[in-house]
Amino acid sequence: MTTTTTRPNHRAIYTGSFDPITLGHLDVIKRGRVIFDDLIIAIGRNIGKREVFGLAERKCMVTELVDEMVAGQPDGGSVSVETYDGLTVDFARAKNARVILRGIRNITDLAYECQLAMTNRTVADLETVFIMTSQEYAYTSSNLIKQIAALGGSVDHLHTIVPRNVIEALRKLQADKGLAHLIEDHVD
Repeated sequence: MTTTTTRPNHRAIYTGSFDPITLGHLDVIKRGRVIFDDLIIAIGRNIGKREVFGLAERKCMVTELVDEMVAGQPDGGSVSVETYDGLTVDFARAKNARVILRGIRNITDLAYECQLAMTNRTVADLETVFIMTSQEYAYTSSNLIKQIAALGGSVDHLHTIVPRNVIEALRKLQADKGLAHLIEDHVD
């Protein structure tokens, strides 16, 4: 008598504000698809940061990029994009995810991410899987990208670290003076 057992679906959530999404984030998503059967890109709010793009706008940009990725790389798990408010652990429970995927750029990220991982395991029994971003994205930062755009820097020069749809959106915000709120508090 042969018994067949089905392997459980390995679902993970990749959380972040993705404000804006970078090529480093996409690198983590691409490699995460190979590891997990189902990957949910969970776009949340970081109350410690000023937003450039609203949740709906970020979801639209990320979805466009993920759809392109999946079409160009059909092998891999499914990917969906969702937004959420509140605690990541609550979102993970609601989605029946047992793993949080996190990207590590450099040693600076590691201490902070380890602290989060231990807290999530203690509080919610969620494991964290870390993926090192590719070397060319080790110092890519959404915060730096926002600063360059807010201070009038050429966003066209960011093409090696930021997707084209983000460059277009940042260029439009610069033209409409839509980034002034990022530097208001820093003016003496």
